[in-house]
Amino acid sequence: MKNFVIPAVLASVMSCGFAVAADLPAGIKEKGEIVVAIMPNYPPMDFKDPATNTLTGLDYDLGNALAERLGVKIKWQETGFEQMINALTTERVDMVLSGMTDTAERQASVTFVDYFTSGPQFYTLQKNTATNEIIDLCGKKVGTSRRTTFPAEIAAWSKANCEAVGKPAINVIGTEGSADARAQLRQSRIDAAMQGSETLSYLKTQEKDMYKTVGQPISVQFTGLGVSKKKPELSAAVKVALQSMVDDGSYNAILKKWDLELGAIKEVTINAGQ
Repeated sequence: MKNFVIPAVLASVMSCGFAVAADLPAGIKEKGEIVVAIMPNYPPMDFKDPATNTLTGLDYDLGNALAERLGVKIKWQETGFEQMINALTTERVDMVLSGMTDTAERQASVTFVDYFTSGPQFYTLQKNTATNEIIDLCGKKVGTSRRTTFPAEIAAWSKANCEAVGKPAINVIGTEGSADARAQLRQSRIDAAMQGSETLSYLKTQEKDMYKTVGQPISVQFTGLGVSKKKPELSAAVKVALQSMVDDGSYNAILKKWDLELGAIKEVTINAGQ
């Protein structure tokens, strides 16, 4: 029975791949190449292998597999995170695949093909034995990247869970990025920090016995592959190709490689972020 099932599945996938390639925008089909923005400073989503200084991570693997499914080559373009949306709208890149959170604000400029879920999670140093629950952070200094939605989310959580019960608010400290927040935490300039939940297991393997998570993620967020709103046919083709990867198991294999199965989606959506 298996000898009949496997070829049938492969035929289905190949058929889907040809259909997707045919539906790509004419400019991309003519070039045979798709330009994708990435900022390799967010392991395990996007980073450079310390041994080889080459791109790696979940997004890198997913993008390469997706380009193959679309029938084009992929050209990775390192781009500052704050410049990514502008690069899309001015058509310097075709897509953004760099751990970007799908938000309603960003949807005004970008169409997101959502491929992953995560959530903002607090963490602190293991030696901070008095901080074990999120409520312990009321009145404390918490650092997080100012380029993310996390400062606003911490403030909202604080208002609902600290100030509403008469406790002092969390003092949110905007940092230049996650690395800066960790440095300030190690220097005791802040009491805790926040990163996406998808990064913390990797962080703890890199700096063993240094950090501990505090509570659970305070919300669920969709991570999206960004496409210009001017190219609806591209976002549609990407959605079909990515769903075929979910269905045949190749998507889950990539997530498993990076120990990120908990963020897996079963159905690819468009602009599901809030």
